[in-house]
Amino acid sequence: MKHHLRAGSTADGPYRLVITPESAGWAYASLRVLELPEAGEAAFGTGEYETIVLPLAGSCTVTCDGERYELRGRRDVFSRVSDFAYVPRDARVTVAGEGRFALAGARCTRRLVPRYVPAEDVPVELRGAGHASRQVNNFGTPEGFPYAEKLIACEVLTPGGCWSSYPPHKHDEETAAEAVLEEIYYFEVAPGPRGRPGMAYQRVYGSPGRPIDVLAEVRDGDAVLIPHGWHGPSMAVPGHDLYYLNVMAGPSPERAWRICDDPAHGWIRETWPGQPVDPRLPLTSSQERT
Repeated sequence: MKHHLRAGSTADGPYRLVITPESAGWAYASLRVLELPEAGEAAFGTGEYETIVLPLAGSCTVTCDGERYELRGRRDVFSRVSDFAYVPRDARVTVAGEGRFALAGARCTRRLVPRYVPAEDVPVELRGAGHASRQVNNFGTPEGFPYAEKLIACEVLTPGGCWSSYPPHKHDEETAAEAVLEEIYYFEVAPGPRGRPGMAYQRVYGSPGRPIDVLAEVRDGDAVLIPHGWHGPSMAVPGHDLYYLNVMAGPSPERAWRICDDPAHGWIRETWPGQPVDPRLPLTSSQERT
């Protein structure tokens, strides 16, 4: 399995990124990134997948099962927390507008009801401290959005020079402390002066008896697949803030994000109470950043 997918390497028609369970070699999690020109439109069936339509840049109208949702969206992922729409499996959906839109999906069995969530209702959390500070927008987590069957999703924004997804953690065993979840990381990197492109780094390594070894230089539009193993840190280089969208799903009957820290690095959490959170956070809110 190829774990680091470079921007454009899986493009198909209007989709700049296509990750299916079949292409990833697993069973549940999926992600497509749809790009629409001015007055563009795309129609698709959700099939077996419950899906969240999340604007990354731009705005759109989502139509599903006779319901119509106007997504205000945002200029880009570094400007604002976005509103979003949840559409169920076995639905016909139309997305009309201009911009770039994530379609985060999970194979599921129940057909639930479509929903719209405004940006003001998305829980924003600051995690870590010091150089391990980050912002998490919990738009699709079990606590932030309890209306899905399998899909878990969130956005993480990391100021330049900070590490997130740290300490490294895993979720590849079904235990009281851990849930089995496949995971996709989709990255966008804030440009530097005069629009110069940035970069970041992502580490994934093996857990006992399950080898995997990834140290990827990621750039705008890249994705990393995590079927198992310890993952983290996600490293934002100085001068370039880092965004990533996490999409998770798995076989557990309980929709839960339970993780286990790498015991070699979990001690770092004990240092956070004595440190301030990076003062640049939060990078975004429900109000447009100028």
